[in-house]
Amino acid sequence: MENESLVRLAMFVGLFVLFAIAERLAPRRMVHPRRPRRWLTNLTISVLNTVTLRALAVGLPLLAVGAALDASALGWGLFNHLGWPGWVEVLLAVLILDFAIWGQHLITHKIPLLWRLHRVHHADTDIDVTTAIRFHPVEIALSMLLKIGLVYLLGPSALAVILFEILLNGTALFNHSNLRLPLALDAVLRKVLVTPDMHRVHHSVLREEHDSNYGFALSIWDRMMGTYVAQPAKGHDEMTIGLAWQDDRPTRLGWSLLLPFRRR
Repeated sequence: MENESLVRLAMFVGLFVLFAIAERLAPRRMVHPRRPRRWLTNLTISVLNTVTLRALAVGLPLLAVGAALDASALGWGLFNHLGWPGWVEVLLAVLILDFAIWGQHLITHKIPLLWRLHRVHHADTDIDVTTAIRFHPVEIALSMLLKIGLVYLLGPSALAVILFEILLNGTALFNHSNLRLPLALDAVLRKVLVTPDMHRVHHSVLREEHDSNYGFALSIWDRMMGTYVAQPAKGHDEMTIGLAWQDDRPTRLGWSLLLPFRRR
């Protein structure tokens, strides 16, 4: 697994560039003039998140993939005691991990302290491919700790964890992109995957809409749990993205990083 980080980085950069180009060629919504400053802020936050995870790896060498290797060596976790075929374990691990991320996302909206961190993501004044990487570094660290704990409990293979993280990162870039898909294609894709139109509803200023569509990769969890909303009430062109009280301050890096510590 020595090239695992490079493979994941190459796929992330490739997909980011792909969706960035695609949303410029076929935009779903009008792009606001403050876009360059938004992009600089969101990309800088992403760099800070990478540094945070690297720092976490120094004090806790076993991040998600390392935890899978360690669990396997120690015989820890459910799958390390079942002896099921590898492909079954990979499929189940990806499904369980994706549901866990859905549950984590739901909780960040329901627990006030976690919402203060998560609203950095929702404060983005537009939604495009860079919104997918706009998460507060503390939230990223907490999410990784949760993932590590779950990996030790499940005992999935390192391959399963790598495939899941590629799926999660790729679909997050896809469903945050400002990409116009043909309605027929969107209708088919959203039966399995979270599409841009589906996830955009979640970024509405309306409470009943941003408390819906929590999925990042698979759309089935929202349908099963009754949190699925098909379309925004005002339509995609007229809906307002972000938080009801905001202005252009979320385009500023310092303001965004300090948002969890502000009163609102």
